[in-house]
Amino acid sequence: MDITALNAALKYTATRAATEPVTGQAAGGAAFHDIAKDFAATLKEGEEVAKSAMLGKADPHALVQALAQTELAVEAAITVRDRVVEAYQEILRMPV
Repeated sequence: MDITALNAALKYTATRAATEPVTGQAAGGAAFHDIAKDFAATLKEGEEVAKSAMLGKADPHALVQALAQTELAVEAAITVRDRVVEAYQEILRMPV
């Protein structure tokens, strides 16, 4: 095994890509950001339809559909939150 400064530097640069963070769509942060944006858009759309319905500008069917989508989005967010909290509690219970 040849351990020289040049050899060590070459090996380091060859393995450096494995230690760099993942960017783009493969990163979990980007996917979570897109999901959060979709969630916010769903809530905003439901709010706009509800305001229009109060003013008499939207039909009742559109209001019911928007409220159902909003309710489904909130229930999904609550389920994800509960799973994350449950996983965190399981990690805390692990012996070190």
